[in-house]
Amino acid sequence: MTITRFAFPTPIHFGAGARALTGPHLLEQGLKRPLIVTDRALARLPVLAEFRSQLSGLDVAVFDGIFGNPTCAMVMDGASSYKAHRADCVIGFGGGAALDVAKVVGLMATHPGDVLEYVWDHPQVRTIQNDLPYFVALPTTSGTGSEVGRSAVVSENETHHKRTVFSPRILAKAVFADPELTLALPAAVTAATGMDALTHNIESYLSPAYHPLCDGIALEGLRIGARALANAVAEPGNLSARADMMMSSMMGAIAFQKDLGSVHACAHALGAVCDLHHGLANALMIDTVLDWNRQAVPDKFAELAHAAGVAGDGAAFIAWLRALKQRIGITGGLAARGVTKAHLPQLVPLAAKDFTAQTNPRPTVEADYERFFLAAM
Repeated sequence: MTITRFAFPTPIHFGAGARALTGPHLLEQGLKRPLIVTDRALARLPVLAEFRSQLSGLDVAVFDGIFGNPTCAMVMDGASSYKAHRADCVIGFGGGAALDVAKVVGLMATHPGDVLEYVWDHPQVRTIQNDLPYFVALPTTSGTGSEVGRSAVVSENETHHKRTVFSPRILAKAVFADPELTLALPAAVTAATGMDALTHNIESYLSPAYHPLCDGIALEGLRIGARALANAVAEPGNLSARADMMMSSMMGAIAFQKDLGSVHACAHALGAVCDLHHGLANALMIDTVLDWNRQAVPDKFAELAHAAGVAGDGAAFIAWLRALKQRIGITGGLAARGVTKAHLPQLVPLAAKDFTAQTNPRPTVEADYERFFLAAM
């Protein structure tokens, strides 16, 4: 019999006001010099200044060199900032990009070489040998769930191909999940990141890998997110909806250690070639890819429909997803975002080779991805 290993080790402090626990927690660990890793736009907003004001007793520095899809250069710059501050811990504060960079800033501050040498599929991948700095995470969006993930996705500087550092050693030592940090998100960002959370829950459940624990988490994560996303977009101050989306996001990220599928393969390619926001890319591809997948696992699609509160089968579930996208303002297709047929020679092979394509519930080849992109135009 095959032995399968399961691990859900991240301590999570969840609820409105949880951010205020960060400073006391670090002090209890004997830490004094945190580096906050955040993105350029967030650093200019009052929410970061307010958070810093709660870190009394700590000598705080900020690295805010993150923008767009995170690159290897941003990681190395963050590691330089860590050393310059003589930091003893890292606080990741932001959305998925900031948190992914934050996870590996400490790695590159304490290890030789370039971050690309630590990605899981490097032919001579370096091992993480030294102790890593203490790392805590505070998400400010509800989408990637990066705060509870054991992977960091960064893009190559020139090609923008997404690469992944994967190790349980880069997990946050503690997560402070405070839905109040998401209250100022614009509707379009709430919608795109929310669709990312739903996609994680859906694709992880559909993955053929064996992980019943993740299956249960994914279905409940979908149930919670399905009832909350439209309200979070329409009523930005609805703290209950914001909390539900933050929980759905974390559950999706915990679940997708089981793996993802071809929606993400397409989204990763769109991010690399067209610099499309990851959550938006998932939203633009999800119904097209799932409609093709549903004949492979019709019983699973029926379960997804039930979890989302949809009466009917997989076809009804996909119709619900399309209606939800319209309701939250994600209209049009890839063409409306500047994607053209001229991009296909780059998009198709990237998607077909993406590691997430390997666990799609229905096997795929390059011709399938060409059809997906054309249908989603």
